[in-house]
Amino acid sequence: MSPRRAVGPEGTAQTELTRGWSTSLGTAGISVTLAGILVNGLAYLVPVLAARRLDPADLSALAAALGLVAIVGVPGLGLQLAVAVHHARHGPSDTRRLTAVTAAVCAATLIAATPLLVTALDFPVEMPALLAVTTAAIVLCSRSLGELQGGQRFVRLAIGMALLAAGRYGGVIAGLLLGTGPTGALAVGALTAALTPVVLARLAREPKRQSTAPRLTAAQVVAGGGATLAMLVVSYADLLLARQLLSPSDAGAYSVGTVLSKGALWAPQVAAVLALPRLARGDRRSRSVALVVTGACGGVLVLTSALAGGLAFRLAGGPDYDHLGRYAPLFAAVGALYAVTFVLLNDRLAAGARWPAAPLWLGMAGLVAVTAALRPHTVPGLLLAALGTAIGTTAMMAVAARRPARTPVVEPD
Repeated sequence: MSPRRAVGPEGTAQTELTRGWSTSLGTAGISVTLAGILVNGLAYLVPVLAARRLDPADLSALAAALGLVAIVGVPGLGLQLAVAVHHARHGPSDTRRLTAVTAAVCAATLIAATPLLVTALDFPVEMPALLAVTTAAIVLCSRSLGELQGGQRFVRLAIGMALLAAGRYGGVIAGLLLGTGPTGALAVGALTAALTPVVLARLAREPKRQSTAPRLTAAQVVAGGGATLAMLVVSYADLLLARQLLSPSDAGAYSVGTVLSKGALWAPQVAAVLALPRLARGDRRSRSVALVVTGACGGVLVLTSALAGGLAFRLAGGPDYDHLGRYAPLFAAVGALYAVTFVLLNDRLAAGARWPAAPLWLGMAGLVAVTAALRPHTVPGLLLAALGTAIGTTAMMAVAARRPARTPVVEPD
């Protein structure tokens, strides 16, 4: 037998891990990057159109509604993360029942919260039901995306990301173009979102074979969902606080600024997406590469915002918001910091750390305490509180990431 072919299980696994990042720099990386651009582009287009077609009060309502979908749909992100990690370690397993339960819980939460949302956020009474449909569809799609990500089928993952973005945002964009108002736009969006789970399930289908993998448990999904919930709550909290603390016009202006934050948060997501399956199998080099890529991307976005802040606000919200350009690098910095935190959070989850999201909940508590005490009623006041929270949260997560966690077992193929 040729020595080149005489490679044992450990050598095979190590060879695969070594190939990982070179693959990500090729077709896989390009595909996921392009899909991420499309996802972020469609997500960006929604508030851009809304700022031009809705008055400030309706703009704030739509922004808060979409932020609420992102928060309540976090168990879906936790499901995707848990499925991806489980798939990377053990191979495919049946998660359909767990997915259906997760989707039902998310939708039921929004329905049950209707009185609160109508009272506290001044939503129309039918809006929570529309958000429930969209959220359930997103959660159902998360299982398929997790299987594709954990199996390192990144080209199909990119296609799935694009299809979900089209279903999630395409209908809202169409509704805005048709002049249906925030409720009508969300209704069209709920319809298009509901069509996507079946398509993604077919995309992620694998040949049937006997699986010996242990079942994915609800506890694993709860762990991933809890950590991701902390991530999105702390990164979207300022947007929801703006609706409570600021005037309608300032809340609308703040929602335009958060377009820059979310762009800086999600623009480098390709690094985290490609790294996760390898982190789950013990490849520590993946974390370093992901952090470098994410940090560099954030730095470029902050610098660009500093040089062209007025243009950034003009593109995001129109000429009425041009005067807020001096705040653009601060909004971008908030998102860039949370992007780094997100990579570190994924690493802690993949390593099986206990309480991986504790720094994020502490940051959230700090933001609530500061805003409750100071009651900022201006855009810069709330923005400074959000930036301070982002800095503190990222620093705490970096310290926590230095602590050893349970090392995941790399299983041979």
